[in-house]
Amino acid sequence: MLIEAAILIPAIGAVLIALTGRQPNLREAITLVSAVSMFIVVCQIYLALETGDALAIEILEVVPGLSLAFAVEPLGMLFALVASFLWIVTSIYSIGYMRGHHEQNQTRFYVCFALALSSVMGLTFSANMFTLFIFYELITLVTYPLVTHSGTDEAKRSGRVYLGVLLGTSIGLQLLAIIWTWTITGTLDFTEGGILAGKTTDIVIAILFALYVFGIGKAALMPFHRWLPAAMVAPTPVSALLHAVAVVKAGVFTVLKVTVYIFGIDLLATTGSSEWLIYVASATILIASIIAMSKDNLKARLAYSTVSQLAYIVLGAMLASTMGIIGSGMHIAMHAFGKITLFFCAGAIMVASHKTEISQMRGLGRTMPFTMMAFLIGSMSIIGLPPTGGMWSKWFLVMGTLEAEYYIPLLVLLISSLLNVAYLLPIAVRGFFSEPDDMSPENRAQGIKEAPLPCLIAIAITSLGCIALFFYPEPVYELMKSIVN
Repeated sequence: MLIEAAILIPAIGAVLIALTGRQPNLREAITLVSAVSMFIVVCQIYLALETGDALAIEILEVVPGLSLAFAVEPLGMLFALVASFLWIVTSIYSIGYMRGHHEQNQTRFYVCFALALSSVMGLTFSANMFTLFIFYELITLVTYPLVTHSGTDEAKRSGRVYLGVLLGTSIGLQLLAIIWTWTITGTLDFTEGGILAGKTTDIVIAILFALYVFGIGKAALMPFHRWLPAAMVAPTPVSALLHAVAVVKAGVFTVLKVTVYIFGIDLLATTGSSEWLIYVASATILIASIIAMSKDNLKARLAYSTVSQLAYIVLGAMLASTMGIIGSGMHIAMHAFGKITLFFCAGAIMVASHKTEISQMRGLGRTMPFTMMAFLIGSMSIIGLPPTGGMWSKWFLVMGTLEAEYYIPLLVLLISSLLNVAYLLPIAVRGFFSEPDDMSPENRAQGIKEAPLPCLIAIAITSLGCIALFFYPEPVYELMKSIVN
């Protein structure tokens, strides 16, 4: 019943949150209790997996050989641990942000947030592509009200782009690939080594794989990335959810799941079906990084940074090498902690100082030293500098390019890390070492003015998480190692 509990706890929490909407303290207490309860259940699943227990359940057989079913395997376990823990942290942050920014429709926000995490749990523990596709689409639908939360014309336009790209790619490309796979193999079960070897020609394998990769629009591989920057019109906790907990990680998780359990890395390596996609991912890494450098709006810069970082994970999968797969899986966790820290800091800056443009943030470290120091730590993790966890995932990705003997992607990874330095570190440096643009007597006397305490608590947890993952990466590494073994 553990798998069912992980999926149902946030769903039941969403119902209770809706019923207690007129009592904010109770509503937020239910949010936190639901988040903590789900994390405890996920930890129990992890312990059961570590002891070798087989955790699987079939809910409904649609047709012979095709069912709504769930099973626990290491990649899903990793994503579930990251998502369930960060839901607790994001809930704490949301309480401070939503109240400090006096946001409207807070009950709807918490309800959709809980439903999104319920859908994520369904996706992480899916036993076959049919089940995964259902929860993949549910994530899109329940996060749409979060993207359009403010109700402005801009938010509605962004929501249309969000739905258009994500539903268009999943129905037009991914669903076609799923049906085609079913007709070839007669199964959609996730199987070690894949299910397509020896079943069809190399050309069909290559076409199918391209349909899957581009059909998983949540991975934001160019040219299907526009939804992600458009969604930045949403409140900062939603941006954190999109970039670190739910949507984009659901995308790259699905890419990895398809690579390992539908095709198999041996099949991709021998057929070369993923080779041209390596260069698509490499181009996405560089182009998105260059665009990020041109953005003055902090959330827009972070959005294009996410497009680039997601392409790291896709690149690792496309390499079809042991180190590449390990690096991709580890980057899911490392990027989650680094990027959620950066978005938390962006929201804290907006709440405390009402600044959204990077050009306005000169000297901000003098009034918000805690926030800017956390921003520096998050930036170091995204760049891949010690002592932060991002170093390990980038290390394995680099080793993956060498193992697969792809030297242009190796060069891309090194150049992109320098671009990461160029568009992230100057923000913290200017915040601490530049004179503020406005040195009026009022600003001189302002002193320390940080965001509300719940925001700072969440920022502290994720910042420490970035550092902890540098010193204790073994649990993440071992989960990914068990996949390639």
